[in-house]
Amino acid sequence: MPSQLNEIDVINMGCSKNLVDAELLARQLEVNGYHVNFDPAKPKGKIVVINTCGFIGDAKEESIEQILKFAEAKKKKKIDKLLVMGCLSERYINDLPNEIPEVDKFYRKFAWKDIISDLGYAFMPTCSLQHKISTPAHYAYVKISEGCNRRCAYCAIPLITGSYKSRSIEDIVNEVEWLVSQGVKEFQIIAQDLSYYGKDLYGEYSIAKLVERIADIKGVEWIRLHYAYPTDFPYDLLRVIRERDNVCKYLDLAFQHIDDEVLKNMRRHITEEETYELIRRIREEVPGIHLRTTLMVGFPGESETQFEKLLEFVRKVRFERMGAFQYCEEEDTPAAKLKDDVSPEDKEQRQERLMTEQESIAEELNESKIGKVFKVIIDRKEGDYYYGRTEFDSPEVDPEVLIPVSDQTLSIGAFYQVQIVDYDYFDLIGKVI
Repeated sequence: MPSQLNEIDVINMGCSKNLVDAELLARQLEVNGYHVNFDPAKPKGKIVVINTCGFIGDAKEESIEQILKFAEAKKKKKIDKLLVMGCLSERYINDLPNEIPEVDKFYRKFAWKDIISDLGYAFMPTCSLQHKISTPAHYAYVKISEGCNRRCAYCAIPLITGSYKSRSIEDIVNEVEWLVSQGVKEFQIIAQDLSYYGKDLYGEYSIAKLVERIADIKGVEWIRLHYAYPTDFPYDLLRVIRERDNVCKYLDLAFQHIDDEVLKNMRRHITEEETYELIRRIREEVPGIHLRTTLMVGFPGESETQFEKLLEFVRKVRFERMGAFQYCEEEDTPAAKLKDDVSPEDKEQRQERLMTEQESIAEELNESKIGKVFKVIIDRKEGDYYYGRTEFDSPEVDPEVLIPVSDQTLSIGAFYQVQIVDYDYFDLIGKVI
């Protein structure tokens, strides 16, 4: 059992892209002799590294609360060293050291490698593509790029991460091959913008080529794609999704809104007509595909009429997976110069109306799956059920398939053919056949 001196806690806040950074750091710490823990509720070591989020107000507040919690632990001498990295640290690098002096050092988002040398060890290039997996061992997130060139009016991400930088296909393939060797079967391919992948590096959109290369790797059972951008969508990707059995018929594509004026003010560079045509073509070329999207309510100037158009958009398209969030002003973004003139009450009500509509759609879609058989991967056993997912369900954000433990013994990380027998709100209930 490692001594407390060799224990280190790496606490990740925010999105799955942050999670990858935390896992890459954890692997470097591991090969340098540390035992890494990921559980913020049960810290074990004398050194704590917090990987922060700085995207929206709530996420920033949550990161600050986590830092203050461990700053207090340091005051009480429960830990010796507190290090902070990530998006919040990047964005407020000049302010945070003065505001929270208990933190030994704040690191910029892409300077996390300095943590290794500051602890007295060397960064190991031979392990640079390796993760210490913090998720269940059968799935992993693979980040294929950094940054974003879209410059949406409301978004602070380009201010934090800079312009788009694709990783090479060879690097990504090598990373996936290593993860397969560690037992990973399912891969969530993530970026701030999948659609743009390769344009900066190869002079052309290359996401389809990349996904085909990953799909060719023996042992890759599922590939799922997150965060494509609707403008300049790479249509050659649809053929790959349709033809490759191990590419999930699933696409995460954030539309944000449908009204032309709102889209223009958001700087989304797409119109209502183009949006409907994109969705029509995706569903025509990939029958059975499940689309996940996020929509924003309460953007400055959004009228009730424009919101009603957004609500009608949800009714017409019937997204299989949908989330909605309220506009929140982010400093230094173009939208921050606009008057935030939709009241908090109206934002809340509009979000609730969208989600109520989506609940009804989800219920109807779930009902249509009763009696059908799906390939399901088992994530965990909890209480009276095994919890699994179909190819249409991404971890953490999408519905699950519940299988009664009493039916039979199942293996975590294994695939089964499961017949859907019922549903409960968003989740499905099934039995192994």
